[in-house]
Amino acid sequence: MTESASARQAGSGSEEGPAAATGTQPTGGATAGAALAGVKVLDIATLFAGPLAATLLADYGADVTKVEHPRGDPVRSHGASKDGVGLWWKMLSRNKKAITLYLGSPEGQDIFRRMVADADVVIENFRPGTLERWGLGYEELSAINPRLVLARVTGFGQLGPYASRPGFGTLAEAMSGFAAITGEPDGPPTLPPFGLADGISALTAAFGIMAALRARDRTGRGQVLDLAIIEPMLTVLGPQAITYDQLGQLQQRTGNRSANNAPRNTYRTKDGRWVAVSTSAQSVAERVMRLVGRPEYVDEPWFASGGERARHADELDEAVGSWIAERTREEVVAAFEEAQAAIAPVYDVSDIFEDPQFQALGTLTTVEDEELGPVTFQNVPFRLSETPGEVRWPGPRKGRDTAEILGTHGVGAEELAALRERGVI
Repeated sequence: MTESASARQAGSGSEEGPAAATGTQPTGGATAGAALAGVKVLDIATLFAGPLAATLLADYGADVTKVEHPRGDPVRSHGASKDGVGLWWKMLSRNKKAITLYLGSPEGQDIFRRMVADADVVIENFRPGTLERWGLGYEELSAINPRLVLARVTGFGQLGPYASRPGFGTLAEAMSGFAAITGEPDGPPTLPPFGLADGISALTAAFGIMAALRARDRTGRGQVLDLAIIEPMLTVLGPQAITYDQLGQLQQRTGNRSANNAPRNTYRTKDGRWVAVSTSAQSVAERVMRLVGRPEYVDEPWFASGGERARHADELDEAVGSWIAERTREEVVAAFEEAQAAIAPVYDVSDIFEDPQFQALGTLTTVEDEELGPVTFQNVPFRLSETPGEVRWPGPRKGRDTAEILGTHGVGAEELAALRERGVI
């Protein structure tokens, strides 16, 4: 393991880490030297962009409290489970404290206002108007805490004719233009089999929150971050908008091919595996064709342009594909690496567990869970040389930290019991 990977994994399931040392999940925050130490976040969002944004902040030291409805966050029962314990929850809610609180009740709203008084960030994804109806809109919350950043992550944003519609990542993948360009030319528009729009929006929301906190350093005041999930998805699609604006062109579905270069595709090897080839650079395209024994293509006038190569994709795919089909995946990857041509095996997640590059980076981490024992999932997404992030514990049991956290806001044992009896916590 590289030094940077070791630094990233310090305290994340190693013998020295808090989870491994105690056998249970710690209830304290990150170490004082963490990048976001001292930043307090209230995560009242669900499914999936808002919560993942909070996870990213928690990974780098923010003190994140997950506020769930007393019946439990829907992610707890979303996707696969083991022994009745949701596995998605364990990954998505890592490094967070967990409390239950019904924000639709007057008692829950009063407690939440107390919590907001010393918070830095609130992340929510209710339909626009819901917080306002509960007396928890930004006007009310900023009156309590003028430094508060309120991140509102919804399908369509806080304004416009669609604002009140229910919004999910799937709808953003459809409306952003992604699905229209994904799939085979003669096939239907294709949606991803995972939360792509939510993931991209989470990364964007985390950046937006940090930008708002940086601005607060200068102004002393918080602000509202309004993120519509349809927009970050459109951003990553590249120059579609300007191409349509200037040329009136619409990008079409091309399967695994690209309109900008060729050969670019997935190819089946002799042993029934798959590899992906990219030739975005002209020099790489030339190396590939020489490697597969077709150097004559390099001398064709059209070969010097990626766009022109794309118009000859049938010829180039046949040349590359037939060469690859005669060799095993191991042989193909070795030959491409020797030729300094770009290739990657098409992995499933079991391959990622075994791959030496992912191991060197520390891409997966194993931590001790209070319900399941050791669990392995994705590590923090990037390495910082001085203040690395870490996974300290997986998603906690429902309400694990309710008594502790509410106690710090003046809720005693008798009031806790009464709130529990009334279904507020």
